[in-house]
This record gives sequence, structure tokens and C-alpha cells, in this order.
Amino acid sequence: MELIPGFDGTPLAVHRMGAGRPLVLLHGLFSSAEMNWIKWGHAATIAEAGFEVIMPDLRVHGASGKPHDPAAYPGDVQAKDLAALVAALGLVDYDLGGFSLGSRTSVRAVIGGLTPKRLVLGGMGLEGLAGWTGRQAFFIDAIDRFDSVRQGDPAYYTVQFMKSMKIDRVAARLLLGTMTDTDPAALATITMPTLVVCGDEDRDNGSPDKLAAALPNAVHAVIPGTHMGCVTKPELGRTIRDWLAG
Repeated sequence: MELIPGFDGTPLAVHRMGAGRPLVLLHGLFSSAEMNWIKWGHAATIAEAGFEVIMPDLRVHGASGKPHDPAAYPGDVQAKDLAALVAALGLVDYDLGGFSLGSRTSVRAVIGGLTPKRLVLGGMGLEGLAGWTGRQAFFIDAIDRFDSVRQGDPAYYTVQFMKSMKIDRVAARLLLGTMTDTDPAALATITMPTLVVCGDEDRDNGSPDKLAAALPNAVHAVIPGTHMGCVTKPELGRTIRDWLAG
């Protein structure tokens, strides 16, 4: 693990595995590179196919910085951090992917000017981009009611996951305020080959079919599982590997 400065100098923990063509993989909300990509073997599966898998802990997550200063959270802060990371690593010919929040960050970064050769969007549907503010309100509410949420509450499993990942709630709430809806028309600018991969029981971020249809050069792959569950299954890593290696 190494620390690389984000756009404003906030340290970003970066994990690497394998050697070969660079693939930057971004994890989901309240997760980490370890939990999303390493623990369940996805990074190893992809690395064994001849890739260097580069996995940052996004700002507020894992071993990366968690500033409490609101000035550290401008709009699209994670896309700004990603651009800084790509520049710091000198990446020119590389692929980019993510899961859930990582997918959203990837989309925002590409719309903002990043040019990976290929793109992987995991755990994401069209509504998770175009209608993000509904999900945003759900997560902010979970943080605000953190100590009073009980089993049976819709926010219960989100709160339990935050507890297990030891999420800094002050920083997380600031981070959530940096995200906004993505105009579906902007997806037309994402012209590189794109894999949309989503669990067959996962509609947390809306319809992956609609997302694939809205992108100029996308395919949709279905794997087993729910939004949280598919991350624990080998099909996620295998599907990404097979598409990238194809």
C-alpha cells in the first residue's frame, strides 16, 4: 500500500496487485479496496490474466484521508481525486472500473475528461446516476439516525455496514453532499467500450439494462446476487476478467 496525494493533497491509500496492463478499480460506498476487490478474490482473478490492478481507497474510506473541513469537499471531489491519481501514476493507456459509488465516480470522471480505453460499471443502473439524489437522501438519513436505527428499519443494514467498516460519519456526510445527478444526455460522451455488470437481484441503483442502452458502446452482463451479495461471489471478478481479456 502506498499513499498518493488527492487533488488537494489529502492522502489516498492505493493498493496494487499483479503486473501488466493497468486497470484502476474503485470500490463502493462505505467499503474499501480490501473489502470490495481483494477479500473476495476479484483482484487476484483479474491480475492473473495479465493486469496490474490499481485499487485506491476513495476519500473518507479505508486507509485514505478523512478530512472534516468542508473545503475539502467540492463538487465531484472523488472524480477530482481520481484525475489526480491517474496523473500522479502517469497512466495514459489504461482501463477504469468501479462498483456502485466506484461506477458513479468513474462516470463522472470520464464525463469530466478522463480517457480510459475501456470502462467497467458494476452495481449501477441508469437511475443510480440520473436519480442519485434519492439514494443520497437515504444515506444522509442513515447517518443522521445512526444511533437510533433498529432491526427492521430500511437503513438497518446500511448502518451495520458503516459500523463494521468504522466509517467516519462527519466526513461521510460531507462527502455525500458533493454528489449530484448525472444528466442522461451526458452519457453519450462515454464512447469507449463499456461493460455494465450487475447482480440478477440488484436494482439498488436502478436498471442496468437502461444504463447499457443509454451508453453508445456498452454490453450488459448479469451475475448472481443482490447489490451487496454479488460482491462476495466469484462471478464478479471472472466476468470483469473475461470481458477485459476478450
